[in-house]
Amino acid sequence: MIRVALAAVAFTLLADHAFGEVGVVTERPTGGRFVEHNGRYLVPHSVTIPGTKTTFRMVPIPGGEVTIGGEVYALDPYWIGRTEVTWGEYRNYMNLCSVFERFDDAGVRQITEANRLDAITAPSKLYDSSFTFDSGEDPNLPAVSMSQYAAKQYTKWLSLVSGGFYRLPSEAEWNHACLAGRSEAAASDENAWHEDNAEWATQIVAQKEPNGWGLYDMLGNACEWTLDAYDTEELVDPDGPGGEPPVRWPTKVFPRLLKGGSAFLPISEASAAVRRPSDDDQWREYDPNTPKSPWWFAYDDAQDVGFRIVRPVAAPSRERRERYWEADVRRIQKVADFRIDDEGKGERGVVDEDLPEAIERYGRLNSRGAAE
Repeated sequence: MIRVALAAVAFTLLADHAFGEVGVVTERPTGGRFVEHNGRYLVPHSVTIPGTKTTFRMVPIPGGEVTIGGEVYALDPYWIGRTEVTWGEYRNYMNLCSVFERFDDAGVRQITEANRLDAITAPSKLYDSSFTFDSGEDPNLPAVSMSQYAAKQYTKWLSLVSGGFYRLPSEAEWNHACLAGRSEAAASDENAWHEDNAEWATQIVAQKEPNGWGLYDMLGNACEWTLDAYDTEELVDPDGPGGEPPVRWPTKVFPRLLKGGSAFLPISEASAAVRRPSDDDQWREYDPNTPKSPWWFAYDDAQDVGFRIVRPVAAPSRERRERYWEADVRRIQKVADFRIDDEGKGERGVVDEDLPEAIERYGRLNSRGAAE
């Protein structure tokens, strides 16, 4: 059975029209990779995170059919991160814990009923950085050890501060990008970091050979979060308009799905076909808090857990974007609220395109995210 995505007219365009044109040209490029879509051309492009000097690169992926669980799904074109999200990118989100604390102290940018939809949680400061930064703190290393919830909140922050729409990939989208038009993605020493060549440490991104669509480290280095739960039930389409990817939406906290293998795992795990579950028993074992952190995993075996981001050609409505950004199980949000409100660990605040100016006005943070 082929489930065909409905026309893109069922979607709204990105909230900011100018941003919606980023990576889109009207004339056929004379060189380099591009994807033709509705008479226009999607091209690779770099984005600078507002208020920072940090840039990341997005690569266009053609639409196509992908087989998951024995069924064939049709995907619309999209962009995906050229590499995994790096520490250089992720630290800007980590730093928001101290930023929001300063806003609270100053009584500015408070959450109200009018702006609550634009609020995010910022992760608590690290209990023991030796876990998270076991592989080092180079800004070009993949960011690791965050929960799926934290990765989703990162995509909400990035979307609201930039005026675009970013999210985690579905398993179907991840597989499609990894395979790059092939029936299987073969891992080797030339294109993947694995336990036999990485010396039990994640490595600086984009050092190995890219796949056929110009994506680095899809295999090995860091395992990558998807939107999906880890189970064997049939994939289901979202209950909204067509064109959104098929997702196995989680209904419990664990297990959730990671893809791609890692620097800690055998090369046989670096495959589009392999599915890795998140581990409730071990990954939070060293966390001294009760309840455990909703943002971080404090265990050696989770120091290879990272993610990359997707930008669809057209975004869903503002309300439906929350499904991609927020906690999908009530307990996750309850724990985050308890940690912030009762324990003072982590913070919440409003994100919009004025946030960088507000950060500048109320003081910057040092390179480790601590208050100066």
